Amino acid sequence: MLNELKPVKGARKNRKRVGRGPGSGTGSTSGRGDKGQLARSGGRPRPGFEGGQLPFFQRLPKRGFKNYTRKEYAIVNLSQLDKFNDGDVVTPEVLLANHMIKKLKSGLKVLGNGELNKKLTVKANVFSKAAEAAITKAGGSIEVI
Repeated sequence: MLNELKPVKGARKNRKRVGRGPGSGTGSTSGRGDKGQLARSGGRPRPGFEGGQLPFFQRLPKRGFKNYTRKEYAIVNLSQLDKFNDGDVVTPEVLLANHMIKKLKSGLKVLGNGELNKKLTVKANVFSKAAEAAITKAGGSIEVI
């Protein structure tokens, strides 16, 4: 019966309450031993500290360069734009709504992979030369946002 259900013996255990007198077994020093760094409150070295030895993360060689001003664009190809109808205006918001891009990041970049046979007005932040040529060749126009 549901009202007779009980947890398995040993599955439930009471929390250890430290510093509650000598009768509890964890009185006085609360199970931390006597003195020393680990007996103090907040007494632990920072993560990665190896007792003064040069830490692992500092021993590893540092390579390369991370450009903090780098712009990462959401990318869309001409083959994806070919799914739109003639005369449509393609904006980043339209592409987001149609799940052609997941996230805008620093903007939208149109690349020239695939063929475009529709007359589209494409609004994006950056166009590759091949994409620009293909869109204008198909009779469409481009707008840099």
